[in-house]
Amino acid sequence: MNLPIGELSRRTGVKVPTIRFYEQIGLLQSPPRTEGNQRRYGKPEVERLNFIRHSRELGFEVEDIRELLEMAASPQASCHQADSIARNHLTEIDRRIASLSALRGELTRMVEECGHGRICDCRIIEVLADHGECVTEHAH
Repeated sequence: MNLPIGELSRRTGVKVPTIRFYEQIGLLQSPPRTEGNQRRYGKPEVERLNFIRHSRELGFEVEDIRELLEMAASPQASCHQADSIARNHLTEIDRRIASLSALRGELTRMVEECGHGRICDCRIIEVLADHGECVTEHAH
């Protein structure tokens, strides 16, 4: 395999600027270049980029991905740290879900309390103007 960056992008679904960014921050090694100074990628870069893309789709942060990639390079090592990273990420997702549920509840209440009259009597506008009118605690 001797892929230019555009073909790597098509095969992995990762945009060219993102590939360059990953090279810049060291998630993806800078590839060899042709005499015309074009980047050329092989199967290892395709596999690594697919790993990175999938990890990002699952919401992992760049530093977690960096650690996971390092672990993947040592297949006989314990997966305890990978498990720990995934568990921490899951805890954060659960926290965000709880926060979004609270936001959903508050917005639902605001909409249900709206009398569909004039803005001067609009419950949605009143609550948005005064956080103290909220019945649930949500991030602000």
